[in-house]
Amino acid sequence: MHLRSRHLLIVMVAALSSSALSGCGTINEKLAAGVGDYVPQWLGGLPPDAPPRPGTAKYDEYMKERERQRLEPAAKSDANPPSAQAGLAPVH
Repeated sequence: MHLRSRHLLIVMVAALSSSALSGCGTINEKLAAGVGDYVPQWLGGLPPDAPPRPGTAKYDEYMKERERQRLEPAAKSDANPPSAQAGLAPVH
């Protein structure tokens, strides 16, 4: 009789631990996505230059700024760009 109760206890502990672990796989995706915002960079969190999350006011401002930069004309470099041949030795 002692052996059966011990086996029953082992089975119950295994069932309880497996059901507790299976709950970890079903974490809400919004909760899982937002955790990275609070983790320091040295611990694997978001880098400081990461864009803001979609759906926030900062994201809308960020997208407007990107669109404004995209529509700006490209800055002109030198009036006389160096020729492609300058400084290159012929290849034989």
